Amino acid sequence: MRRMTARPANAHQARLLRLLRDGGPNSRAQLGDQVDLSRSKLAVEVDRLLETGLVVADGLAASRGGRRSHNIRLAPALRFLGVDIGATSIDVAVTNAELEVLGHINQPMDVREGPVAVFEQVLAMAAKLKATGLAEGFDGAGIGVPGPVRFPEGVPVAPPIMPGWDGFPVREALSQDLGCPVMVDNDVNLMAMGEQHAGVARSVGDFLCVKIGTGIGCGIVVGGEVYRGTTGSAGDIGHIQAEPDGRPCACGNKGCLEAYFSGAALARDAEEAAREGRSAELATRLDEAGRLSAVDVAAAAAAGDATALDLIRAGGNRTGQVIAGLVSFFNPGLVVIGGGVTGLGHTLLAAIRTQVYRQSLPLATGNLPIVLGELGPTAGVIGGARLISDHLFSPA
Repeated sequence: MRRMTARPANAHQARLLRLLRDGGPNSRAQLGDQVDLSRSKLAVEVDRLLETGLVVADGLAASRGGRRSHNIRLAPALRFLGVDIGATSIDVAVTNAELEVLGHINQPMDVREGPVAVFEQVLAMAAKLKATGLAEGFDGAGIGVPGPVRFPEGVPVAPPIMPGWDGFPVREALSQDLGCPVMVDNDVNLMAMGEQHAGVARSVGDFLCVKIGTGIGCGIVVGGEVYRGTTGSAGDIGHIQAEPDGRPCACGNKGCLEAYFSGAALARDAEEAAREGRSAELATRLDEAGRLSAVDVAAAAAAGDATALDLIRAGGNRTGQVIAGLVSFFNPGLVVIGGGVTGLGHTLLAAIRTQVYRQSLPLATGNLPIVLGELGPTAGVIGGARLISDHLFSPA
């Protein structure tokens, strides 16, 4: 099957492709309402896109008076691969051109095993999805990794929880193995893009997406576009200092938020509480499993364990203090909380909200929703498909 080789020839064609991606099949007349083109110019650009095979005719549209317009849609054969590499697991999904998830696999994997082992797993998962008949090949792939990325080159730079990944040419290596264009970004940016495309942030132009997992990061969306900063490290809030001269952090500094409240920090504090006899519930779980995770803390809290609830509230308070500073600085229209630790649910959310609403100015928080993400583990893979489609649906 022919994989995607054509690219839009100009900004008008790119705009039309993105409208069809985000809104689904549409008539020429309705597309004309959304772009600043004369009817004759619109007809020319649509006809050129039809010639490339990127879009196809899709039957007659509903009548708006006069001759009925034809519906146009993105080519149904287009397939994108979304890959979300976390610290302890990998999610891989195949989407169509409208970024609907057609198939999704999750498998455990320790990112510290290094890029070669991780990408062997990614390629095996992609092959498994292809073998189901969902895709004969991929037109592009978007990859998220849990660390800072030099975005233009698709290269991780000194990622604190990813030993062996510094400078690894992720984009180049995977592009060769998959046989398609690849884009690479920080995983929380992909989560933000996923929630923006299909989740809780669909109608919001300026928002923060905070991911609390093994680490903590923040996707910053400004005017509908992810803001990455000058070198790609914007949003690295896990390494904002929460306690002067506090606990040592994996990044080499002391007192970072991530050292106090992340999946790893929460597990360590829970194990300490269990060993010190402060929680019978956590002690029982530790005896059974030999180690604890955020999932155990969430389960203990759901069972009413006071120590587990205190750990969640303390972490939420610290996280809320950092987010309050971000809200005062950025004045977003929405704050989305996602990641593995969101299994802690509304106890965590309440603690974060309390700090933000207490510390930030009323003008910034008077109409500010702070909510849990809607998409869970699919946010990152949808964001990956969105990332590569943004690239491919731009003029070559």
